[in-house]
Amino acid sequence: MPRGREMTLSFPPFTRAVIWLLGINTAVYFGMAALLPVGIRDWVNYTFGLVPIEVVHGYVWQVVTYAFIHKDFWHWFGNMLGLWMFGASFEQAWGPRRFLELFFVGVLGAALTTIVLSFAHILSLPTMATIGASGGVFAILMAFGLVFGDNEIVLIPFPFLIKAKYFVLVLIVVTVAFAISGGGSTAYLAHLGGLLFGYLYVKFAPRQGLQFGLTEQYFGFRNNYYRWKRRRAAKKFEVYMAKHDRKVTFDEFGNYVPPDEQDKKNGGSKSGWVN
Repeated sequence: MPRGREMTLSFPPFTRAVIWLLGINTAVYFGMAALLPVGIRDWVNYTFGLVPIEVVHGYVWQVVTYAFIHKDFWHWFGNMLGLWMFGASFEQAWGPRRFLELFFVGVLGAALTTIVLSFAHILSLPTMATIGASGGVFAILMAFGLVFGDNEIVLIPFPFLIKAKYFVLVLIVVTVAFAISGGGSTAYLAHLGGLLFGYLYVKFAPRQGLQFGLTEQYFGFRNNYYRWKRRRAAKKFEVYMAKHDRKVTFDEFGNYVPPDEQDKKNGGSKSGWVN
């Protein structure tokens, strides 16, 4: 960060979730490079990399496992550097659970983008394997630009500062340019999928995270269902008692209302059913 005319350089810490992701990716890369012959490595790439034609035929695990396989040292090193440099800030600010959600949203978003564009013959053939954690890393980069947009970062090895939001903008422009030009064997359009889903996560995911939001929705639906069942049972009981010339009353929550309470102002129970 700049202080007056001085420029200081500090590196982020190795946070818990970042360490886990770095460790898994590193173990897979060096394990494959050191222990597996080329033929077996090709089999691993095709079986656990992202092959769209195989995903639609049942190899659904590939939409996650492809992110932990890398082609060569620089492919692995670049992704791990970005994961550490930008991911640690998010884990410190959001916690490990939301950070991991962001990473895997990017991974799944890039996978979905790759599958759709492959079958549309825009990106590549559906039989080609895509590997690497770039989708998750690009989601983190997009989120960093949105949340910490005014933070200044150093573009190593260039000795100057740039705001994070401008860095992400330059990154998008470069990625689009490479995607239009073909970009060799790199799936740049898949990177754009990671950027897009990183943007969607920051803008629309609940502040407590997707897991919290889904849990709240689940319990909301469940409680509404039980309330409906309670009101339905109360209505049936009212009809049953009416057939026996007895009147019983239930409030809007399905709670029984004693006769001496029915004449009170606003009638009915003031307390709803709590599940």
